[in-house]
Formats: sequence, C-alpha cells, structure tokens
Amino acid sequence: MQLTTYWLEHAWLGTHVEPGVALDVRDGRITAVRTGTETPPPGAEVLRGLTVPGLANAHSHAFHRALRGLVQVGSGTFWTWRDFMYKVAARLTPESYHALARAVYAEMALAGITAVGEFHYVHHAPDGTPYADPNAMGEALIAAAADAGIRITLLDTAYLSAGFGEPPTAHQRRFSDGTADAWAQRVSLLKDQEWARIGAAIHSVRAVPAAQLSTVAEWAASREAPLHVHLSEQTAENDACLAAHGCTPARLLADNGVLGPRTTGVHNTHLTDDDIALLGGSTTGTCMCPTTERDLADGIGPAHALQRAGSPLSLGSDSHAVIDLLEEARAMELNERLRSRTRGHWTAAALLRAATEDGHASLGWPDAGRLEAGALADFTTVALDTVRTAGPLPRLGAETAVFAATSADIRHTVVAGRHVVRDGAHTLVPDVPSALTEAVTALRG
Repeated sequence: MQLTTYWLEHAWLGTHVEPGVALDVRDGRITAVRTGTETPPPGAEVLRGLTVPGLANAHSHAFHRALRGLVQVGSGTFWTWRDFMYKVAARLTPESYHALARAVYAEMALAGITAVGEFHYVHHAPDGTPYADPNAMGEALIAAAADAGIRITLLDTAYLSAGFGEPPTAHQRRFSDGTADAWAQRVSLLKDQEWARIGAAIHSVRAVPAAQLSTVAEWAASREAPLHVHLSEQTAENDACLAAHGCTPARLLADNGVLGPRTTGVHNTHLTDDDIALLGGSTTGTCMCPTTERDLADGIGPAHALQRAGSPLSLGSDSHAVIDLLEEARAMELNERLRSRTRGHWTAAALLRAATEDGHASLGWPDAGRLEAGALADFTTVALDTVRTAGPLPRLGAETAVFAATSADIRHTVVAGRHVVRDGAHTLVPDVPSALTEAVTALRG
C-alpha cells in the first residue's frame, strides 16, 4: 500500500497540542509523526482543526438507537424503559439489525468514533430457536461495522436468566443459550477479523447464575479477550444479589474469577467502599455512560474514586440517548462537580485519554488511541472555527474539544488510514439521517 501523508493543523499528542504535524501512514498504521511541519507537504491530505486519536465507544447497544425520543415521553423508571426495549428487541431480524447497526455505526463515525464495543445479547429468533447460522445476529453487527467503516469489538453476551434463580421471560428467550457452556460453544464459532475482535460479556449477575460465571471468565481468559459486565447499575440488583448470595455483585464477581485487567465493569454506579477497592485492586476497568445514566435516572457512579483506587476509565454511549463521546467525557467531570461541589477532578487530557487510548484498551485494541509511530491510523478532527469552538487559543484545543465541542463539530474521521468522514460527510453511507429513519421506522410496531 502506498504511503499517505496527513498534515494536521493542530494535533493532540497525549500531553499537549502541537501545531503543524505530519503523519505518514502505510498499511493502515502510522509510520512516522513529524512535528514542526509548518505547511502541508506536497500531496498531503490537509486536516484543519484539532486532530485527536479516534474515539472509542466502549459500550453500545445498537438497537437501543430505535428508542431515542420514544422513551423520553412521560416519566417512568429503568424497568418501564426496559419494557419498551424488549418490544424493539422482539422485532429484530438479522437483516433489520444489520440495516439499523450500519446506520448507527455511521452516526458514530460522524461523531469521531473509530471503534465500538457492541454489548450484544440478541442472539436467536424471538422464540429462542437458533438461526441456521447460530451467530447470524452477531455477524450482522460485524458486517455493519465494516460497511460503516469503523472497528468493532463484538462483546458476545451470556444472558441466561431473568433474575437470581429465575428462567428467562418470553422477551428474554432470544437472549439465552440455556447454559454458559452452550454460550461458549456458540461464541467460539466467531472469529477475529481485520476490523473486528471477539470479546465476551456477562450481562449482569442477575442474568448469569453464579455457578456459571467462571465459565464465561475462563473462555475470555483462554483467548486473552476483553470481558465486560453490567455492574451495580441499579440498587434493585444489589438488593437481589445480597438476598440471593449474601454479598454485593462486585464481591460475587471477584469470588468467581471475573475481575481483572481484561475485565471492564459497565456503570459501576452503586458501589460500596469495599467494592471500589476490589475493582481498583484488581485493575478492573470502569466504563461510564453518563448520558444514559442520567437519562435513566440511574445515579452518578464513583468514577473519580474508582480511578484513584486503580480502575482505568473508559466511556460509552450505551442506549444512544445521544451519540457524542465528547459529551460523555464532559459529563463525567461535570457530574462529579455536581456531586462534590468542587471542580477539576480530571484534566481535559485525562478525559481525552478515557475517550481514546483507555477506551481502545478496554476493547482489546491496545495499538489504537495514540498518534504515534506504530499505532493504528485511526484519528478524528474537531473543527476549531464553529460557533461552539471559535475563540480559544489553539493550544487550548483539548479543553475546547472536551468542554465546548460536540459531535456536530467533527470534521474528519480516518480509520486505518482511510477517510470515512470527510468535511462532515460520511464517505460510505451517503445519507446517514435517511438510513437511520428507514431502519428505525422498520422496527416500529
């Protein structure tokens, strides 16, 4: 593959903003980073604005995008929201899921996201019968990511029960493989691809019996694959776990070998001090999803305490109330300010690392999320001349991006050295709004 040079008007290099940077790219990787390049080299692709590593959306449920607007009508709880979600899940087919996910992942690319962690549990036909290809739904998601031009870690999810000791409900039958062993047999048929990694997930401690948690953990460990789990999102889950097992969900996961550096707890909202110590001491990651957590009135998780204890932070858009990783980064800091009534828990650079390098690491892409030689050539450019971003000095570009910019300010997105978004337009999905409208409309009952 021929060498391509990208000239970055301003680049965030992990610690600071550097003006005039040339990136040489070959075979999908950055081969050189040349600073002090005041003008574009001949033939270079010019990216004006602030270029940062591609954003990693570490927690996604693609089909939840069809709920946007619908679940904001009236009030309700997490559990009434879940009823709406089940109705949408019941209508999915491999074909309709591919169409929806392709549009959702294209929306992500427009928002500067170059990799997504898809927490995938809609495995079978609505009555629980496996498809002829038992991974038809997962393969549809992998193909959708390719069609939208972004990377995916398919976090294939074990979801076996409705609650502690309860069989799946009618809505949950298509989620369940029956046992963790059957889940492992099915997911073992999936293979990594150039743009796709296969990981594992435990939906929650209420959805996988305690005796089977280790099966999922051992499958992930044997493949050195990422393992994610919804953890203490709701106080009702904590109460039920205490009643069933006499311990918190975090302790139950620890006792069954689930925690560790390749594991990420999603939400981690309602934790005890001992839970925080367990997660931090095992370097289990934390994926915060602030826009969903506030939309569902879940609460504000102890992200700052978790990071101080040793838990790396990543970010996700989860239910896609909005798809905007800059907003997720900003919200994590602003939520902590509201709770503590103090400012400055994370620098803009630290929040960008959560949205880039640490997010990629949580998804099994340790060679992404940095603008350096040898890294994957995945990056995105934030415009510095819009009504939201104009005015600040370019050297404050990281602060501007995190605390002022939105997904609407993304100008370019490059994945594996290829322009996926150019000047705010998707190069592979010509009309993303129409694709979203068509896919969502098809799922309405």
